[in-house]
Amino acid sequence: MDDLDAPSGQIYRWALTEIRLFFSNNSSRVSVQEIYVSFKLNTERRGKEGMASSSAASGDGDREETVSLKKKKKDGLGWIEWLRGLLSVVYEVLFQRIMASHLQNPMPLPPLPDITSCIVTGSTSGIGREIARQLAESGAHVIMAVRNPKAAHELIQKWQEEWSGMGLPLNIEVMEVDLLSLDSVVKFAEAWNARSAPLHALINNAGIFSIGEPQRFSKDGYEAHMQVNHLAPALLSILLLPSLIRGSPSRIVNVNSIMHHLGFVDTEDMNFVSKKRRYTSTSGYSSSKLAQVMFSSILHKRLPAEAGISVLCVSPGIVQTGVTRDLPKIVDAAYQLVPYFIFNAQEGSRSALFAATDPQVPEYCEMLKADEWPVCAFISQDCRPTNASEEAHNVETSQKVWEKTLEMIGLPSDAVERLIQGEQVECRYGMADQQ
Repeated sequence: MDDLDAPSGQIYRWALTEIRLFFSNNSSRVSVQEIYVSFKLNTERRGKEGMASSSAASGDGDREETVSLKKKKKDGLGWIEWLRGLLSVVYEVLFQRIMASHLQNPMPLPPLPDITSCIVTGSTSGIGREIARQLAESGAHVIMAVRNPKAAHELIQKWQEEWSGMGLPLNIEVMEVDLLSLDSVVKFAEAWNARSAPLHALINNAGIFSIGEPQRFSKDGYEAHMQVNHLAPALLSILLLPSLIRGSPSRIVNVNSIMHHLGFVDTEDMNFVSKKRRYTSTSGYSSSKLAQVMFSSILHKRLPAEAGISVLCVSPGIVQTGVTRDLPKIVDAAYQLVPYFIFNAQEGSRSALFAATDPQVPEYCEMLKADEWPVCAFISQDCRPTNASEEAHNVETSQKVWEKTLEMIGLPSDAVERLIQGEQVECRYGMADQQ
């Protein structure tokens, strides 16, 4: 599968074409395995044709030039890659309702036993609020991991009143966590792990997109988008592995974005401080989302099948949620003027709910792992498997993102392996609370 590096542009375009054609020709609900098999066979067939023709047309001199180009450090997306990413975003905006027209709203969920525990970050507003509520109404034990516990308790009281007479009281609790503080993340994970209770789903939903705002840094010294959207969820996911193993089969669901197609990660400057690249809120956001896909892909590979943990990223679509609270008023107003194209929070929650509850998802993730697919499972806003961006397939960069992320969040390089073996792992953060 590493052959994607050379003709990645061709294979990526063919992959998208095959996925769209397959979806348009299959209006009935089909399994993720059927979609994956069709996508894989057609991609490999087209890819081999492209590689064969490319090989025939190039001589030894071209091969040497290709090797030298590969060794040259990439400083950002090429304009063709950027344009391709922009077209992916525009496509999502214009056609997401058509692509998701087969879905019900709200999405019907299978009954979830009360012992099913689900942690949902950022669950007091937007997509996270819908995810938490629908999981609780289906019978799950939901833990709202939030920065504002008071707002969460007020929501729970409201939900309980609306749910009264429709079944047993909703099983929801609140735990405080601030993703702008890695100390807070460690404290949260330690508090949950201390229960020795199983965790069946971790839904990393919380995120920020401060459009038009100047660059901000967390108290840990990291660029705010990178910390909230990538570093904090990565730390939380790894520290909760012991609980996820107890809840096996379990899942880590990362609410990502189609905007990762516009992202580029420089592992030597994930904070955007070197001035090699001009910082904008869009570049900060898209890069953090790409970093999350890359990190998730390596985590997906490093977790052995016997651990029983599936790792996925999902795109909720283009959604009108609380994330737009940071938008300039004129841009936020524009969001309100295009309700047909923009999903509401309930519609945007469907892909994450699907990834967290559909019984076929673990098998699909294992199929990707067995085939050594370079990227973890990525579920689109229409609840069907899709391909992550071309840049996300860069295995070498993904490995560097993995290593740099572990360094930034204060974990040893063998943290995952040690936690799976039941060993204790010390994190650089949270040490003050232990002293």
